Amino acid sequence: MAESPALERLLELAKQLSAFDKIRLIERLAPQIEYELKSCNPVERKPLRGLWSGVDLSEEDIAQARRETLAEWGE
Repeated sequence: MAESPALERLLELAKQLSAFDKIRLIERLAPQIEYELKSCNPVERKPLRGLWSGVDLSEEDIAQARRETLAEWGE
């Protein structure tokens, strides 16, 4: 995602601030960002309960998958 010219200009201006003023800027922006994030509608998440129901994995299947993974990593 390309940054807007206005954002680029703000970043350049922020670089010129002292460390103290950068902290003050963050302190002023953080509450606004927090408010905006809280006011966003959260994405509805699908529950993970039962995700693996009906899958028949044995201990040997898991051990084999581990061996294959370790072999790929060269261990």
